[in-house]
Amino acid sequence: MSKIVILGAGIAGHTAAAHLRRKLGKEHEVLVVSPNKNYQWIPSNIWVGIGRMKSKQILFPLEPLYKKKNIGYKQAKVVSFHPEGNENSEKPFVKVEYVYGEKKGNQEKVTYDYLINATGPKLAFELTEGLLPATNKVYSVCTYDHAEHASEAFLKLVNELKSTNKKAKILIGTGHAKATCQGAAFEYILNVEKELVKYGIRDKVEITWISNEYELGDFGMDGMLLEYNGFNMKSKDMVEMIFEDRGIKWILGAGVQKIEEGIAYYENLEGEYKTETFDFAMLIPAFSGHGFKAYNKEEDDITNKLFKGFMIVDADYTAKPYEEWTVQDWPETYQNPNYKNIFAPGIAFAPPHSISKPRKSKNGTEIFPSPPRTGMPSGITAKLVADNIIDSIKKGKQSLSHKGSLGNMGAACIASAGYGLTQGSGVSITTFPIVPDYIKYKNTGGRDINKTFGDIGLAGHWVKLALHYAFIYKAKMKPLWWLIPE
Repeated sequence: MSKIVILGAGIAGHTAAAHLRRKLGKEHEVLVVSPNKNYQWIPSNIWVGIGRMKSKQILFPLEPLYKKKNIGYKQAKVVSFHPEGNENSEKPFVKVEYVYGEKKGNQEKVTYDYLINATGPKLAFELTEGLLPATNKVYSVCTYDHAEHASEAFLKLVNELKSTNKKAKILIGTGHAKATCQGAAFEYILNVEKELVKYGIRDKVEITWISNEYELGDFGMDGMLLEYNGFNMKSKDMVEMIFEDRGIKWILGAGVQKIEEGIAYYENLEGEYKTETFDFAMLIPAFSGHGFKAYNKEEDDITNKLFKGFMIVDADYTAKPYEEWTVQDWPETYQNPNYKNIFAPGIAFAPPHSISKPRKSKNGTEIFPSPPRTGMPSGITAKLVADNIIDSIKKGKQSLSHKGSLGNMGAACIASAGYGLTQGSGVSITTFPIVPDYIKYKNTGGRDINKTFGDIGLAGHWVKLALHYAFIYKAKMKPLWWLIPE
């Protein structure tokens, strides 16, 4: 019998647990450890953040589902990693601490044969002074409760504007010089703009996009050359067209350093220190590792064997100039090289480098997006990790035949641009590969132009809405759920 422990119940962790349980016999134990009691479909937080959906529509409790599917579950957080065990345990284990119920605050050892670290990122609001959600008129949509707070504040502002002659300024984008997840902010700003039009108050609001991107449409992916309506177009030009059409202003190359009540302080690539005022802001924080510690059998600190901020996997972390970075630097199996029974799919693995070109301000401050790792790659990498573990258990020896690098993997993104079955809109973008291969596709921006395209329109909203229901169905492990692709 093998015991597989999964840390985290987000897209990666939940996907891995579901596939492991479906394909392994009951004699094998699948156990999920997560501080979260609910599964949430994060992409739909955008709609919660404008009041078009309620939290209950995008989440469900984990414990009843896991009990029904014979998946173990502990509502606890990881405290430390012990991949060699210790003097009291021959088996490797993680130390966890319960965060809810009668056992809250208690710690225990959880042993494993295989460990999947799917803890995702820490939302590092503290790295930007004053960025704490629901303070200083700044909000977040990174979690469903954050999105609820954003919705309340946004709708309060809407009601004020509808009943008075007041004018307002809205600021949306990234809240740190190296933040990622520009895509979520992009969706939110387009939805906010659309809502203001629907409420008849668009003329009362100045909307500004602020980002650490060098150009619009970078999205932490160094931008894209894509096929759009039969023509080749840069993502920069596509996003610029959308913003100009909607009257959205933009500030680029901006590293937000501090937030005060209604004021964002930032440094730009020219080395200038500037401010932008607002009545409502939604700024994505920096993402970081959780600061986990690891110890060997003798209780010596071996954190550097497991973590480089995020978890170390089969990537090439050699420090080298930007011009020497290649797609071969990126991991394929998400296996830790020092402990072969530990894996880190999704957002939990440490990327070898950024995808966008690194840039510094004239003052030496790094201002550029960190690599995005969205839902689709998280699901794909979690499934391949699960499949490798399943094969290894069944064959009785290590098997790593399932591989998938962000350098040879495509992704599809439907960015909501406004909610409504008849008036909604979506920006549909596919890209292949996610990490550009400038050698293989040297004439098309590092990507296959036949698999990298964009479109805008109502159909995009319908697809986005359909995916919302399809992936919640899949996450609930309803009949034939595995037929829905990652």
